[in-house]
Amino acid sequence: MTDAPPPPPLHATDPARFRAGADAIEHALFEVKRVIVGQERVLERVLVCLLARGHVLLEGVPGLAKTLTVETLAEVVGGTFTRIQFTPDLVPSDIVGTRIYRASAERFDVELGPVFANFVLADEVNRAPAKVQSALLEVMSEAQVSIGSETHRVPRPFLVLATENPIESEGVYPLPEAQQDRFLMKIVMGYPAHEEEIEVVQRMTVRPPHASAVLDPLQLQALQELTDQVYVDRAEVEHAVRLVGATRDPAGHGLTDLVPLLAQGASPRASIGLVRAARGLALLQGRGYVLAEDIRACALEILRHRLVLSYEALAQGVTTDELIVEVLRAVRPTEHGRLTMVGRRTATR
Repeated sequence: MTDAPPPPPLHATDPARFRAGADAIEHALFEVKRVIVGQERVLERVLVCLLARGHVLLEGVPGLAKTLTVETLAEVVGGTFTRIQFTPDLVPSDIVGTRIYRASAERFDVELGPVFANFVLADEVNRAPAKVQSALLEVMSEAQVSIGSETHRVPRPFLVLATENPIESEGVYPLPEAQQDRFLMKIVMGYPAHEEEIEVVQRMTVRPPHASAVLDPLQLQALQELTDQVYVDRAEVEHAVRLVGATRDPAGHGLTDLVPLLAQGASPRASIGLVRAARGLALLQGRGYVLAEDIRACALEILRHRLVLSYEALAQGVTTDELIVEVLRAVRPTEHGRLTMVGRRTATR
């Protein structure tokens, strides 16, 4: 495998600036793929979250390289990495830190916890009790920790990737829906394809490959700031809001079949998440503007953990992904100043 060319500097005139940013991200992705085989959508969505300053809830059975993915990403970006194995006996101070009395100096010193890193892997987050989960989610939301009378900010950039094992339900503490909403995306990691698994076995049974650092935290922060500058037209914002609104009022959007299946729709945080993620996806593709396709491409990961199914839906075995596909089918992007929907047209303001 030949080395990819080094990324161009992140300074140029307007359109070229976004292309240069995309090249830098592509170079980082190339290094990650030296280690991780397949999982294209997973890697892309994790990078989108990183650019959008969002956190990831990753669901998948053991052995799918969830830990290795985060470790490799930290190596490529050059940031610090910690892994916290969540267990039922953890207490909040185990992850955020505590005050320790030094008898020799007759004073209290602050010992910061493992959450103070650029990349934090919260492994099997649903195995820890609610107090520990809340402590982690507070850090994710506030980007700081208060210990005693002192406030300590986490390093920048800061990404929490929490994993869940979907095949076990005993001895776990499922994240409440309100807490899941703190994650920008919920990404489902599946089994590799046949050829991909052959490649995994060949790589990992001889001498596992290692990625090289091609960025540093300052460059990543520059890319995050560049993501903030990606233009989003009002029409695309309205499309995101309509998609989310259809989960709260399905009947009003021609989705009467979904009414008995949805107990609770997504909050405005989902609309914000769609726009933030779409900006990151647009930059990955070298564009300085968001298309409706960017918003729709992120809808599954943004919405799947924000919808609450009714008992009827659970009894029928309906999944949130199936409902989101129906919403995407019904609510169409803007077209000549009007928003089209299946069986109806609604004028935009």
